[in-house]
Amino acid sequence: MEHPGAPRRGIIFILSAPSGAGKTTISRAALKVIRGLEASVSLTTRKPRNGEVEGLDYHFVSEEEFIRRRKSEELAEWARVFEACYGTPRAALDRVVAEGRDILLDIDVQGARQIKANYPSDAVTIFVLPPTFAELEGRLRKRATETEAAIENRLQKAREEAQAYPEYDYLIVNAELEDSLTRLKAIVEAERLRVKRLREEFAAWKN
Repeated sequence: MEHPGAPRRGIIFILSAPSGAGKTTISRAALKVIRGLEASVSLTTRKPRNGEVEGLDYHFVSEEEFIRRRKSEELAEWARVFEACYGTPRAALDRVVAEGRDILLDIDVQGARQIKANYPSDAVTIFVLPPTFAELEGRLRKRATETEAAIENRLQKAREEAQAYPEYDYLIVNAELEDSLTRLKAIVEAERLRVKRLREEFAAWKN
C-alpha cells in the first residue's frame, strides 16, 4: 500500500489481453517490482500445467466444486475460457479492498466486465496488446504445446477479444517487457494518487 495507515480503499488493477499478448509474464514481473501490489489467486477447473503450484498460481477445483461456488455467489467474477472455467473468490477480494491493499487480477474480458460492474469505484482496467497480430500468432505457435486446431481457435478468440480494448481505462502495447512494466508502474502510481481515493486521508485539512 502506498500510504501506510491511510483510510483509502484498495485498488483492483485488472490486466486483460488476447492469449499470447504477454499479460501473464507482465503480471508476474509486476508483482516483483511494484511495491504493495498483491496477486489474486483464481479458481480454475483445468489441470495444473508443468511448474504450476496449488494456491500460488491457481486454486485447482473440480467442475462440480466450481459450479457450487458460483451458485452460492462466492465468486466476484467467472468465465468459461476454451475448455475450463476460471473465477475470482469474492471474500478474499472484498477483504483486500476493505483493508486498503492493492491487488492485481490477470483475467479475461468477460471477467473484467463483471468486476468493473461490481466494483465501479475500485477497479482500474488495463488492456495489453502485442505490437502486431502477426507477432501474437508467432508467440502462440512458438509455444508448440497445442494442435493446429487449438491454435486457430485461440487466434480467432484473440481477434474477438482485441476489439474490447476501447472499454478499458488504459492500453499497453507489449513490445518489450521492461517498457511495459514501466508503463504499468506509472499507471499504478498515478491511480494511488488520485484525489478521489485520498479524500478521506486529507479531510482534516478542512478543519
